Formats: sequence, structure tokens, C-alpha cells
Amino acid sequence: MALKRAFAEFIGTFVLVFGGVGAAVIAGDKIGNLGVAFAFGLSLLVMAYAIGPISGCHINPAVTFGLLLSRRIKIDEAVRYWIGQVLGAIVAALVLYLIFNANHPEIGGFGANGYGAHSPDGYPVGAAFAAEVVLTAFLIFTVLAATDRIANVAFAGIPIGLVLTLIHLVGIPVTNTSVNPARSIGPAIFVGHWALSQLWLFIVAPLVGAVLGSLIHGYLFTGTAQVDVEESAVAAG
Repeated sequence: MALKRAFAEFIGTFVLVFGGVGAAVIAGDKIGNLGVAFAFGLSLLVMAYAIGPISGCHINPAVTFGLLLSRRIKIDEAVRYWIGQVLGAIVAALVLYLIFNANHPEIGGFGANGYGAHSPDGYPVGAAFAAEVVLTAFLIFTVLAATDRIANVAFAGIPIGLVLTLIHLVGIPVTNTSVNPARSIGPAIFVGHWALSQLWLFIVAPLVGAVLGSLIHGYLFTGTAQVDVEESAVAAG
């Protein structure tokens, strides 16, 4: 069962990278940033219901790290998830490369994340790092909150998919949006040179964001009971 969960993470990350990065690389000039943001959000939303019952649908090393910090997953399981996620992203990038390269001899940016001269709008390294930390914290907090024992877990995929869409709407002009080390590793391998030299930021910043998101969740949710919506509405009225 442990290998099945890791394989589910491989499949989920493959779909996320193929769907999200694929939309940016193949159709980005047609659908724009809004379309790409929805491609990432919908990929995560669909996978949340497809593989969520098997692995929890982390499909992001930063999410797995946040859950590890929150003691919802053990270290050996986390390592298997990380391997599955990174491999899924690399294979997805390979398939995209084969498709894209058939019609584009010059690979260009290939949806890789970057800062400075390689930021879509020229944002420097400090701004890129801050954006990735804060946006990853949004994601991790939402994942932890939506799947908390006091939440309605059956609908968790909806807010998680929507927050990833929101994150991309903000982050695409800054870094092309990572918040996911695996998503960054896949395309960077095929772009090479500058993408690999800048890859450190898109591994470190999401992990820092995961720490921040898990700390915020821990503070708000520890010892908190579920609020009765009808009673709170009456009290507010």
C-alpha cells in the first residue's frame, strides 16, 4: 500500500505539471495568465478527488513537508512521496518537451520559474523569494485547514484548487509561480543553465513557506472546536 500511495503521488504530480505547465507552454499565448492559473487549479482539484482517497493528493513536496511538520505523515512516507512527486514532475516535463520540441526547435523558457532577467516582469531575487514564501504559506495553510479534523474534508479539494488558482494569478508575473519544488525541478532540467542555477530559490522558499503555513494553522486550530454556523449567525445578528 505504501508504494501505491507513492505511485498515486507520481500520477498526481504528473497531471499537475503536464496540465499546468503544458497550458503555459503550449497554449499560454491563447489563454493568458488567467487560463494558466485555472489550468493549475483545476489540475489540483481533479486530482484531489481522483487520488485523494489513496494518498491525500499532496502532489507537492512543500505540502508533504507541511504535513510532516504537523505530524500528519511520518518521515519514511514523506520520503517516498517526495521521490514520487519529483519523478512525476520530471516525466511530465519530458513528455511536454517531446510534444513541444516537435513544433518548436527553440525550447525557450519552457514554463520554468525564474527571477531577475528570467522573471516574467523582471522582479528581483528578494521579491521573488518573498512572493514564493507567502504564496506557499497560503497554500499550506489552506491544505491543513481544509483537511483538519474540524473541517468538512469531503469538500477540501474545492478550496485547495481555488487557492492554487489565486496563487497563480498573483505569482505568474513574479516568478511564473512555483510554490512547489517538484513543479520547478521538472522544467528546469530541460531548460538547463539559468533555470538550474536559479532552482535553489524554488526549493528553499516553498519549504520556508510550508513552515510558516503550518505554524499559522497550528496556532489557529490547536484546541479549536468547530463553530456551529447557524448559531454564530444568530449571535452575529
